[in-house]
Amino acid sequence: MYFLQAEINVGLFGHVDHGKTTLTKAITGKWTDTHSEEIKRGISIRLGYADSDINFCPSCKKHTFEKKCSCGAETKLKRRISFIDAPGHETLMTTAISASSIIDYALLLISANEQCPQPQTKEHLMVLEAIGFEKLIIVQTKIDLVSKEKALENYKQIKEFIGQTKFKDKEIIIIPVCAFHKLNIDTIAEEIEKRWPTPKRNENDSLRIYISRSFDINKPGMEVKKLNGGVIGGSIARGIIKNGDDVVLSPGIAQKEGKVKQVTIKVNGLRAENEKLEIAKPGGLIAIGTNLDPSITKSDGMVGSVIGSKEDPPKVFKEIQIKYQILKRSDMETVSLREGEPVVINVHTATTVGVIDKLKKGTAFIILKKPIACDSGLKAAISKRIGQRWRLTALGEII
Repeated sequence: MYFLQAEINVGLFGHVDHGKTTLTKAITGKWTDTHSEEIKRGISIRLGYADSDINFCPSCKKHTFEKKCSCGAETKLKRRISFIDAPGHETLMTTAISASSIIDYALLLISANEQCPQPQTKEHLMVLEAIGFEKLIIVQTKIDLVSKEKALENYKQIKEFIGQTKFKDKEIIIIPVCAFHKLNIDTIAEEIEKRWPTPKRNENDSLRIYISRSFDINKPGMEVKKLNGGVIGGSIARGIIKNGDDVVLSPGIAQKEGKVKQVTIKVNGLRAENEKLEIAKPGGLIAIGTNLDPSITKSDGMVGSVIGSKEDPPKVFKEIQIKYQILKRSDMETVSLREGEPVVINVHTATTVGVIDKLKKGTAFIILKKPIACDSGLKAAISKRIGQRWRLTALGEII
């Protein structure tokens, strides 16, 4: 049923270790760093996501993420939201950019116990500007780690920093919180409900689902006849999907000689968090049970794939054209793209490597090493090798 599915996707952006995953846990109750390397390093590497409800207290006339208000009254469900925890480290930030294809609104987190702005704070705000996010909410985190005077000083730094960007003319709110003790978290719920309406979705459009996770849910040693098919997770950008549908997965399954083949798969089940669905619509993140071999979907093996209808399957490209703009970065000299150089391309949830074949009037013609499935109009990030690192260089749009 529709009301069980999240209506909007909210991305959490900000400098590494500024509390994105901790805030997600405070809001949703779920710790999104589950990959072994994430746990070991204490940072997000992949997109993490979790759902939460925004509820209304009829007694206090306020909104909360909790089922029971702090005043003791029972609350009423208003809508469900998916929170996407995007990596903050500069070298992983293209993952956050690719997530913009499935994100409706953005929370920018800035820690109170560090000077503002930090390098990745600048980078993420630059990306949010370039992508075109308008209704930004800033969350000042870790206020419990500093004195009142230091928190106020940091608050002023944030206002001065925002005042130097295009957001200076927007109605930006800064919400101080302590995620660890869940202090002032309900203010985030109140502002989300006030500022971020559910976007109008076209459910009659042809289906597009961008895959951001894939799993093998079978336990070791299970009998073959009891094995479940692979599970893929992502967000519906447009159209609807029903339990029992036959849909097309692109670019598809790897074949010999590096080729890939589009495949038709059966939808064996739909879930939004722990809720079973018969039909899923745009907005929120869903899990799709399939008849795919689980060895293909394990360990995020299908991330970057796209699902479409049999009538209008996603197109697969070995060469793409990107209308781009070079980013002006404060931490390095502005560089140009050059013909013949290798680049890393991020489109929706896909990452691939290519070589620039031609540059013409702000458009890069790129030959891809690994094909991708995409549609025109999607945002794309281009990174080039500078020294020993891949650095985000340009943002653009597939044409």
